[in-house]
Amino acid sequence: MASSQDAWYLSLLGLAEHFRTSNPPDIRKCIQCLNAVFTFKPPTRVEARTHLQLGNILLTHTKNTDLARNYLEQAWHLSQNINTFDDVKFEAASVLASVYEQQNQKPLSKSILRKAIELSQHNVYWHCRLLFQLAQIHATEKDYELACSLLSVGSDYAQISSANYTRLLFLLSRCMLMLIDKKFSDVLQLLNQCSHLLETWQGNQYQKEYLKVFFLVLQVCHYLVAGQVKSVKPCLKQLQQSIQVIMQPSWPSDEVVSGANVGDMFIWMPKEHLYVLVYLVTVMHSMQAGYMDKAQKYTDKALLQIEKLKIVDNSKILCALQLMLLEHMVMCRLVMGQKCIALTQMANASALCVANPNLLKTHKPQLHVLIGLYAMSMNCMQHAEQQFNAAIACSQERDLWTFAKLNLGIVYLREKREAEFNALLEYINPDTLPSHSHSLRAAAYYVLGLQSFFQSRHNEAKRFLREALKMANAEDSNRLTSCSLVLLGHIFLSLGNSRESMNMVTPAMQLASRIPDVHVQLWASAILKDLYRMCGDPARESEAYQMHCNFSSMLLKDHFQSTQMPEHNLINWTEGDNPPLPQLCSSGSFRS
Repeated sequence: MASSQDAWYLSLLGLAEHFRTSNPPDIRKCIQCLNAVFTFKPPTRVEARTHLQLGNILLTHTKNTDLARNYLEQAWHLSQNINTFDDVKFEAASVLASVYEQQNQKPLSKSILRKAIELSQHNVYWHCRLLFQLAQIHATEKDYELACSLLSVGSDYAQISSANYTRLLFLLSRCMLMLIDKKFSDVLQLLNQCSHLLETWQGNQYQKEYLKVFFLVLQVCHYLVAGQVKSVKPCLKQLQQSIQVIMQPSWPSDEVVSGANVGDMFIWMPKEHLYVLVYLVTVMHSMQAGYMDKAQKYTDKALLQIEKLKIVDNSKILCALQLMLLEHMVMCRLVMGQKCIALTQMANASALCVANPNLLKTHKPQLHVLIGLYAMSMNCMQHAEQQFNAAIACSQERDLWTFAKLNLGIVYLREKREAEFNALLEYINPDTLPSHSHSLRAAAYYVLGLQSFFQSRHNEAKRFLREALKMANAEDSNRLTSCSLVLLGHIFLSLGNSRESMNMVTPAMQLASRIPDVHVQLWASAILKDLYRMCGDPARESEAYQMHCNFSSMLLKDHFQSTQMPEHNLINWTEGDNPPLPQLCSSGSFRS
């Protein structure tokens, strides 16, 4: 009788696999066959594996997450006490933990993973994989210390297990979390250790190149977070060269890169995703350096690559990369005086967040800052103030919080609200700035210079602006350099020193045209017009006047068109989880 039962359930398993792999797959019949297996009371191993199969199939092909969870719980419960049954046991634990996490039951998720980690110490692959998974959950909860502790355990375990590639993945992942947590001295120390391990690497050269890209991404981000735009250039160049090597047609698949050692069968992210990530950090660098045209060019290429990848893989990481690229493009378009395009991209970024609630949770402050910058460019100061305050209220990110405070300070200065500005001073004082960013500290000097200018304290304004200029020049922050120069030019004009004013405004105009920064060009052309009149040069005065009229006309036209767009209503969004989005056209793109 037993052999007859065995034949039945084995036949059902074979039939289920046939339905699963047929073209197109018949998932309903596959599930029916797998469910029928249980009626023949198969051995515990078969029962556990079948529960796991059903759980995975339901997760992949249906929306019935609760039923999938029930099957996975059964698989985990049955397999825990079966020896030499690692693949089923630990896959069930891993997938079930992911389901609990998606259902916001993180205590259950962490509990299962801790138990599975305890049981998997003899299995290098699963022990490392489960440690990575648990560390990631703690990282999403912003418990970076515990996440780093788990990654440290993983790196020690991988070293003992001779999984040197995975050891470096653990170490670099720790660097990444420390960077997010702004523990810069610890990051530097660990990056130096990783650098030494890479330099002395004796193993698979494909693995070395892959690890090198991960290492260089972190090194570039370390510089960019610190606002060191000039210092980062050699690392960025190396990173761009390394990604070109990895993207060559002769480069092997990710499976080959991860190697034959069972403990090394991991990758940080697929090479196609790495390619987009390198574009993103290049865009970040171009934006900080003040090269808007470069940032725009690289963003267009990256977004095209993302669209191609999304056809087959609409993963969370791709959506996050797409969102960050759009955020940078909004700022870029605002600098270039293209508010209509900025609005459309802002709405696209908002739509991406609405479609991915986790992204909205993490990027809500950034959206408020972008809308605030747009409102400032439209002279809607009340809306700008509300947006920056909304960003400050929901942001725990030190640099973003500081950036919002600095812009809020400019709003108060433009509105002549000295009392409110003075209340902000302790947060935007360059000597006590909460941020460690070189760029933000330089920007803080600029804002203090602007305050002194508005109060007609010209000598003090010059002192602050020269400090901003010195810091901006040291790290090639071209936009801040052009803003500081044009404001200094304005101050010298106010003092009647036309020669010094010309010395400041001329390079400001040249730099602003290279960026291109239309607002600085508008400002500089107005000053040049007055300077040429003072110098008795009517031809150049007329040229500067015409230039000023051209910039003014272009900005006014763009301003009017922006007010007519439905996306303009985003400036009213300060409460609620979802930004109010305009209706989509039939093509799926926003009306503009």
